[in-house]
Amino acid sequence: MVTPIRRPRPATRRPAFSLRQLTLCFGLIAIGIVGIGLMLRTGLDSAARHPVASLVVVTAVAALVVRIARSRPRGSASRGGDPRPGAPGFAEESPLVEVENTEEAEETEAVEAAEETVYVADYAAMDADEFENAVAALCERDGCVDVEVVGGANDLGADIVATTSDGRTLVVQCKRYAESHKVGSQDLQRFGGTCYTVHGADIAALVTTSTFTDPAIEYAEQCGILCFTGTELTAWATGTGLAPWE
Repeated sequence: MVTPIRRPRPATRRPAFSLRQLTLCFGLIAIGIVGIGLMLRTGLDSAARHPVASLVVVTAVAALVVRIARSRPRGSASRGGDPRPGAPGFAEESPLVEVENTEEAEETEAVEAAEETVYVADYAAMDADEFENAVAALCERDGCVDVEVVGGANDLGADIVATTSDGRTLVVQCKRYAESHKVGSQDLQRFGGTCYTVHGADIAALVTTSTFTDPAIEYAEQCGILCFTGTELTAWATGTGLAPWE
């Protein structure tokens, strides 16, 4: 183990007291005070005899002092800092510039996002088969497997049967109606009578281009059937809304 050794500090020698130097110092101070007093007295006498000239001189001196004070550089620039990055006195880029750049980038991204056009299929203009295939494509797009369109004369209330990504059986009934034609309770009753018992649905959903009557919604809530209106279908298609099984 190495023990550190402290080096002895050299003894400092105090200067000897000098009465002569003290007397000289006080003498100089006294002379300075007397000189300042004489200058002030002379200035006052001169100002009394020539007030206009004295005012002009005082104004000029004040203006010179103000000009000198304003011309002095402020902050770190007056210290002659090293212009190299990271050196003392180096002026870093203002955070305000970074904030402005960030805001400009966000505005650019917002404009680009607004310019992107999202194309949504006109489900109301499709026929029944096209509408069923379009809904089946949405199911497959969002992770369903074994998607099968089974609609037809003997579909027994199911138009689409699929398996969700977590293994649940999804059964969908599609109703392509005009906006003025609401899905009624009879449509829900026919679908509710087969979706669970016949097709073994874990999730049953009725998707329409229209809306639902109040009795239809009440029946769907009793049976656990999910009702998807045309507005919710559009949100699902554009990715701004949830899929029926989510």
